[in-house]
Parts: sequence; C-alpha cells; structure tokens
Amino acid sequence: MEKIITVVGLGAGDIDQMPLGVYRKFLSADSKIYTRTMDHPVIKSLEKEGVQFQSFDEVYEKHQTFEPVYQEIANQLLKAAEHSPVLYATPGHPMLAERTVQILLEEAEGNPAVEVKVGQGQSYLDALFSSLKIDPIEGFQFLDGTSFRRFEVQYDQHVVFSQVYDDMIASDVKLTLMDDLPDDYPITVVHGAGSNEEWIKTVPLYELDRSVPFSNLLSVYVPPAPKEIQNHQFNRLREVIAILRGPNGCPWDRKQTHESLRPYLIEEAYEVIEAINEQDDEKVADELGDVLLQIMLHGQIGEDEGYFSVDDVIKNITDKMIRRHPHVFGDFHLNTSEEVVKTWDEIKKEEKGGEVAKSIVDDIERSLPALLTAYELQKKTAKAGFDWENFETIFDKIKEEIEEFEQSIAKQTSTEMEKEFGDILFSLVNLARHRNINPELALSRSNQIFKKRFQYIEKRTKEMGKTLETVTLEGMDQFWNEAKEYEKER
Repeated sequence: MEKIITVVGLGAGDIDQMPLGVYRKFLSADSKIYTRTMDHPVIKSLEKEGVQFQSFDEVYEKHQTFEPVYQEIANQLLKAAEHSPVLYATPGHPMLAERTVQILLEEAEGNPAVEVKVGQGQSYLDALFSSLKIDPIEGFQFLDGTSFRRFEVQYDQHVVFSQVYDDMIASDVKLTLMDDLPDDYPITVVHGAGSNEEWIKTVPLYELDRSVPFSNLLSVYVPPAPKEIQNHQFNRLREVIAILRGPNGCPWDRKQTHESLRPYLIEEAYEVIEAINEQDDEKVADELGDVLLQIMLHGQIGEDEGYFSVDDVIKNITDKMIRRHPHVFGDFHLNTSEEVVKTWDEIKKEEKGGEVAKSIVDDIERSLPALLTAYELQKKTAKAGFDWENFETIFDKIKEEIEEFEQSIAKQTSTEMEKEFGDILFSLVNLARHRNINPELALSRSNQIFKKRFQYIEKRTKEMGKTLETVTLEGMDQFWNEAKEYEKER
C-alpha cells in the first residue's frame, strides 16, 4: 500500500491570510489533521469551525535537541500513513524552514512506496519585508535560530532569524551575534508579520532575550552592519587588499610581486615563532595576521595576473585536508598519530601519480634553512632504516666530530674547519631529532633568550652610568646572571 502524506501550510498569521484552497482542504478533511504544533492562531479559528487536530507538541518534551524531534514527527507521520492518507499542517509555508517536511521528502525520494504532496500555504516573508520596509534584492539571508552557525551569518546583508520562539533560543542567537556585533547593535523583533497580531520592536542586541514576549510567530531582523564593524570578517579583509592593489590603492602594494614579497613571508613566519616562544597570545594573534596579509597579497597578485586567487588557495588546502584525513572525513579507521603520518605519506605519494623519486630525499624543499634541511634529511633516511639505534651513541659521534674539528683548527685550513664544524651541527641535529626537538625552533628560542639577556646588560650598564665600552667583562657576566635569575622569577 502506498503511503500518501499531503502537507499544507497554516499561513503566517491569522486565518484571513490563508489561501481559499487550503481553507477548503481543512474543512473537507474527514479525519484528524496532524499538526506540528497547536501554538498557532489559525488552529484556534479552525477548531471553532469543527476541524480537529492532533499535534506533536509532546514530542518536543522527549528530546534535548531539535533534530530527533523532527525525525520522530516524520516517523510517526509515515507510520500513520500506513493505514490511510495523512494531512499534515505546518506553520507558514510547508517549504519554508520546515525540517519535518524535508525529512519526509528525503524518505520519499528513496522509497517509491511513499508519496509526499506539498500543498500551499502563505509564507510570512512577503509580509515581513513589507513590515520591515526592506528590499531582499539588496542581499537577504534567512536562518533558523535553532541550528545556525556563526560563520554562516553574512553581516553585509539583511538577516532574518526564524524559530526564535523562546528565551533560550533568543539567548543563543544573542550570544553568537555578540561575538561579531557591538552589544548595543540595534535589532528588530517582528511578531505576526502582516496579521492582526503584528507588533514590531527595536531593541539593543544585549536585550534580545529579556525584553520581548516569545511565540512561534516571532522573527529577529539584523540590519546590514557598517563596514567598520566587519573588519574581523574574511570578505572585508579581501576587499581591503583588493583596494590596496587597485588603481587608486597604495603605490607600495601595487608594485609588489611574488618574488619581491619572499623575504617578508619568511620574516613574518619567524616573528610568529618568536611570539609563541614568548607565550604572548595577543602578539601571536597580531603576528599571525601579518602572515595572513602575505597570503592575501599573494592571492590578490595571482588574481590580478589571472592565474589564481585566494579562493583557489583555500580550495586547494581544504580539498587536501579532507583527502588526507580519510579517518575523519571518510570510513577509514586510524588509532595512532603514527598511523596518521604513514597514511598521510601514502596519500601524498598517490597525489603525485605514484611516481617514484630518484631518491627519497629528492622532495626536500631547497629553500629550507640549513638546520631544517638537515632535520628533514635525517627524518626521511631514518624511515628507510638509516638511523642510530639509540640517542646515547650520538653523544660519542658528537665528541668524535669535535675532536676532528679541533684537528682542523690546528691545521688552520678554513675549508676543513667549515666542513668539520658542519659535521658537529649535523650530529647535534640528529641528537635533537631523537629527542623530538625541532632544531630550528630550539635555536630560535636560544637566540631570543640571548637577545633579551643582552638587552638587560645594556639596560643595567646604562643605569650604572657606564657604556658597553667601559664596563668590564666580569660586570657583563654579573648582569647576565641577574637576567637569568629575573627569568626564573617570572
């Protein structure tokens, strides 16, 4: 037996807004009509005319979130349709913000024994646009207050939240918006748009959940935000970079190329590392912004030249992250970080067409600093089994290299000294790798510590009324030790 479910809308507000065809369908029903909720003014009017309804209000009490509520309602409707055709009434229009209808349509799409007929019903959006006096062609976004996510909100458009029918949902909407908008940003609450029960009230954002009575007929309107309070949004940053590179932009930005920006990207990356070492969260955020600026400039240059844009940059890395994490975005199962790394390398090889390099060390980036190059060389060769059995034996190797360096000093051969000193560094990198220490970061941290301690020496020397030329080495050592003690106290 085919299951037939006909869905019609109760309209936006009172019964005077209901299309005549829908009204007749209700009056001619010879059995109870299912409705998602009894909390709608049209229900009361139709009950007075003898129409009987069976609601799913009790289902809301059984679940903590909305999705299982909607799923259970759909399941009950499908079960009821096993015995006879079902008429199901939803608030507003059946195809506007009705998750239960979407679930039923999904079921019908994969099941020829289920037919879902979607009828009429007046959407409240037309009335809402009239009440708010806004034109949606300027940009309009319609969101469900019970299930939206922060990054989905487009603040440069007219934004309307539906389903804000209690103070808890209103509080969630408010707190999410307050991450992006000023606390006192004016928003407008609309109740029963276009009906006899319509009222409109504009309140500051922070009062949303405590200054209005809630019902199923309530919507929240957020007007487009001025650009100056959208500076934290990606699209605003992209617009600023495009302006800087545009005909009336900044002469310096306009003349930059991929090649000319190379030193700045390296410099900004190291400044991020410095901020992380200092454990200064505010500085980390600031320096990461400088790195992002470099990425945006490269993206805009690529777009100006017609080769790529920042959209391609984002798409490439998003595709890559999904592709290389099948254990997160697919059905693959991995339990350890070692398994993740192995799978990552295998997928990376597949992406290159499975081609086998002439050497396993061929794909190390040539632009890496020498310490990182040594680190990568050792990591790759270690995977092939070419590695020390334990890190204790590396100490012996370091001592051996130091002795050879001393011998080269005695010979006073600059080329030989450079070679032997490089061997010492290479062995030290091996030691660091065996203890999971990144040598580049370790040296960067030591440089930073040295710089701060020497600046302390300069400060103390000046306080003593001396200069670096007149203070003794013993005095500098004393100040150096003071700086070390000061660091311990922090």
